[in-house]
Amino acid sequence: MSGIVDGILNVTPALAYTLVALLVFAEDALFIGFVIPGETAAVLGGVVASRGQAELVIMMALVVVSAVAGDTVGYEVGRRAGPGLLENRHVLRHRDKLDRARDFLRRRGGWAVFLGRFVALFRALVPALAGASRMHYPTFLAFNAAGGLLWGAGFVLLGYLAGNSYGSVAKVVGGDVTAAVVVGGLVALAVWRFRRARGGKRGAPDGRAGG
Repeated sequence: MSGIVDGILNVTPALAYTLVALLVFAEDALFIGFVIPGETAAVLGGVVASRGQAELVIMMALVVVSAVAGDTVGYEVGRRAGPGLLENRHVLRHRDKLDRARDFLRRRGGWAVFLGRFVALFRALVPALAGASRMHYPTFLAFNAAGGLLWGAGFVLLGYLAGNSYGSVAKVVGGDVTAAVVVGGLVALAVWRFRRARGGKRGAPDGRAGG
C-alpha cells in the first residue's frame, strides 16, 4: 500500500488523475475493495490537489464519476452473473460481511446503496447484491449517484484540507468518519420517515365526513 501511496503523490498530474480514478472505479467494479479501500485513493487525490499537482475540481469530478461508474458496473455484474458470482472463494472468505451486506440491503433497499458507499466492504458488495436481487435500476442509480457525489467530493476535499497530514486522515476515514456519516444518514432517514408519516396522517380523509 505504501508503494501505491508514494506513487500517486509523486507522478505527473495526468497520471495522478488516472491512478486515482482507476482505483476508485476498480474497488466496486472488480471487488478489490477487500484490499484497497477507495477512500484512501480519494483522500490522496485531494492531497495531490493541495500540493498544486492537480486541479481540485477536476479531481473531485473524476472521483465522483469513477465511484458512480464502478457501482454501476458492479450492479450489472451482479445482475448478469446472479448470486453464484458471490460464491467464489475470495468473497466467501468474508462470509460474515457478505451476510451482513445482504441483510442490510434487504432491510434498507435503496438506502443501503447510499449508506453502503461509506463502508469499505459494503462498497464492494452492495452494488453486486443489488444487481443479483434485481433492484429496480432507476432506484439503484438515484441512490448510487447521491452516495457517489457526497462520498467522492467529501473525501477528496478532506484530503485537500489535510494536505501533508494525509497519513493520520487515512487512518480515521475508514472508522470515525464513516461511523459519523452512517449515523447521520440513519438519523436523516428516521426524520424523513417520521415527517412523511405525520404528513400522511394530516392529509388522510376524515372517515366521519360525508356519506
